[in-house]
Amino acid sequence: MATAKIQPLSAQKSLPSAGRFGVYGGRYVPETLMAALQELEAHYEKAKRDQSFQRRLDELLRTYAGRPTPLFFAQRLTKKLGGAKIYLKREDLLHTGAHKINNCLGQGLLVARMGKHRVIAETGAGQHGVATATVCALLGFECVVYMGTEDMRRQELNVFRMRLLGAEVRGVNSGSCTLKDAINEAMRDWVTNVRSTHYLLGSVLGAHPYPTMVRDFHKVIGREARAQIRTLEGKPPTAIIACVGGGSNAIGIFHEFIKDKKVQLIGVEAGGRGLSLGEHAARFSGGSPGVLQGTYSYVLQDQAGQISLTHSISAGLDYPSIGPEHAWLKDTGRAHYVSASDKEALDACTLLARTEGIIPALESAHAVAEVMKRAPKMKKSDVVIVNISGRGDKDTGILRENLDLD
Repeated sequence: MATAKIQPLSAQKSLPSAGRFGVYGGRYVPETLMAALQELEAHYEKAKRDQSFQRRLDELLRTYAGRPTPLFFAQRLTKKLGGAKIYLKREDLLHTGAHKINNCLGQGLLVARMGKHRVIAETGAGQHGVATATVCALLGFECVVYMGTEDMRRQELNVFRMRLLGAEVRGVNSGSCTLKDAINEAMRDWVTNVRSTHYLLGSVLGAHPYPTMVRDFHKVIGREARAQIRTLEGKPPTAIIACVGGGSNAIGIFHEFIKDKKVQLIGVEAGGRGLSLGEHAARFSGGSPGVLQGTYSYVLQDQAGQISLTHSISAGLDYPSIGPEHAWLKDTGRAHYVSASDKEALDACTLLARTEGIIPALESAHAVAEVMKRAPKMKKSDVVIVNISGRGDKDTGILRENLDLD
């Protein structure tokens, strides 16, 4: 559950390939969780080949979640910035207000398949917690959501929504009182109640099979986007931009385009309020490879391997590690990762609201901030897709604290 600096990448070539993205990934968990992870992997592998499971999931994504989500041409934003045409993938229009419902519906059906009745989850910005509580209400499961008390303060609306949906929200006071600490508590719960409980992990993090499984439940974003942009433009996009916390929305839209080398994949991390360790959550700018909470990836840590504090104005982007597939995409050069500061995200949120009437989640605003930098330098024939992973209702309190709109 804690981090540790381990042998360098060159020494890890002999590790088994299951659950690996290059050298990243793996399964670093207590022995008590190995059987549960193996059970989950076995059920998921069977579910992938089960047409009735896939039909049920597709039906729920369509009739309950609201897929497909539209690909919207941001005409006024494009005109304002100049340069490339900008399209927005509107995951914010899904039920519960973010992409998180895709994965929660998939894992919820797996819970039923495994015959378990209790679900635990962690949440930072609250959107995964809301989606988990929603699916548990839909399918009739007991639901407990762990959330850092700092995040509970920042995301009061989502805490209320979870409780209204019947979930128990347990505040976590340890560490930085944010997502990392909530995951620690969820994992402790899982170790204690492993036979009756499924841990519904919310991002492409953790021990195998979670990074692969969560990605697969979000691949629908990229599949839709590819078909939609071909219909609208007759060609693939020049670039795709998405914010990256753990990395689920980004990998969901990236994955369909990984083999298309002409499409630039750009992930945007939280630049926070400065370059010093503890002032941001840009793992590729200030982190190094290590193990955190079940997987080997880039981690913000000091020389002794102790986890660094992080900061982002967005509660969903301040996790000190990143999904192992993103680490592989970065090292291979297939995807490029940058960061946006708190101020840039606030400015981007305001601009999108006033040009297109769309208030994005502060996470998604980081991706908008990057298109603000790139689009003016691109050709008018270029096409960019920005993944709007969630809507900004949940961030109203933070926006009111940080924006002077008088």
